[in-house]
Amino acid sequence: MIPQLGADPGAPFPPPDEALDEPDGLLAWGGDLDPLRLLNAYRAGIFPWYSAGQPILWWCPSTRCVIPPQRLHVSRRLARTLRQGRFRITADRAFPEIIAACARPRPSQPSTWITAEMQQAYTRLHHMGVAHSLEAWLDDQLAGGIYGLALGRMFFGESMYSEARDASKVLLALLCRQLSAWNYALLDCQVSNPHLRQMGARQMRRADFLRVLAANIDAPGVDGPWTGRFDGEAVTA
Repeated sequence: MIPQLGADPGAPFPPPDEALDEPDGLLAWGGDLDPLRLLNAYRAGIFPWYSAGQPILWWCPSTRCVIPPQRLHVSRRLARTLRQGRFRITADRAFPEIIAACARPRPSQPSTWITAEMQQAYTRLHHMGVAHSLEAWLDDQLAGGIYGLALGRMFFGESMYSEARDASKVLLALLCRQLSAWNYALLDCQVSNPHLRQMGARQMRRADFLRVLAANIDAPGVDGPWTGRFDGEAVTA
């Protein structure tokens, strides 16, 4: 049995090393998506992941998919796309639209874990200056986006999508380049997939991830909105 969280959003989570082996990383259930609870979760290396109709499930898997921003792999084809400068890039200009687009069902994923409740919760964090989006535009239309949380010198990537070829890859490359310039330690991708592995994502053991997290979560990062930091960015390799 895993513990149920109570009504107090400031109550501590169970220790991450008490997470189940099967399903890997399931740590607790219940509670809510109050901003304080969410921030405490991410600071402890824990994140919510559940489907509509389920209780809120909290996870800290035994291995974590991460990208050290300085080690992002840019393929020759992506480098060529970057040099072409097809996309206009902005930050924090369309957060609600980006998270809603990420939540749309896809051919390989007919259901979504980004429920309406999740969208509302992360939009609240966006208004607090903690959750951020990067947007790629073509002819003043959104072509792709990525969103996540910045805490200390850690970035917790949540989801991304593309309407145009390579839009999300361009955004990921630009995000990693900027995180590297800001001396961020890791981009946490949570769960691996082939797309991320092609761009340099690797698996990190939970204990190692938590050590890096503890060393960087209170380090000075870039607080507040990112609006204007990417506007007009020349997307080049």
